[in-house]
Amino acid sequence: MHPFRAAVEARDVEALDALLAEDVVFTSPAVFKPYRGRAITSAILRGVMRVFEDFRYVREIGAPDASDHALVFTARVGDREITGCDFLHLDEEGRVDELMVMVRPLSGLQALAEAMGAQFDRIAQEAQAPAHG
Repeated sequence: MHPFRAAVEARDVEALDALLAEDVVFTSPAVFKPYRGRAITSAILRGVMRVFEDFRYVREIGAPDASDHALVFTARVGDREITGCDFLHLDEEGRVDELMVMVRPLSGLQALAEAMGAQFDRIAQEAQAPAHG
């Protein structure tokens, strides 16, 4: 099991933070411009953990020693079922330096975007807060 998957499934924010490169680039399924940096990416991931219900990874694609991995998941936002994929790229130190998320169907993406929009102020505050540990 990929360490990123293990951290997400355990809802272990500190372990997740440790797996992110300082200059990680997060590409959202709902926003055109990527987010850059560990603080904002970590805050977004915490927001997603608050929004997603019944989240679980259902498939992991990529060799254990590869730098690219795909983690397929299912979740629910309100009454919308979502299937998505976290595409990870790891740097030389094994940290996630690129994270791109794709989600389907469109109605699920719209529900996710709306729910995350409601989290925006809290996410912005968390991104400004000093890092954990």
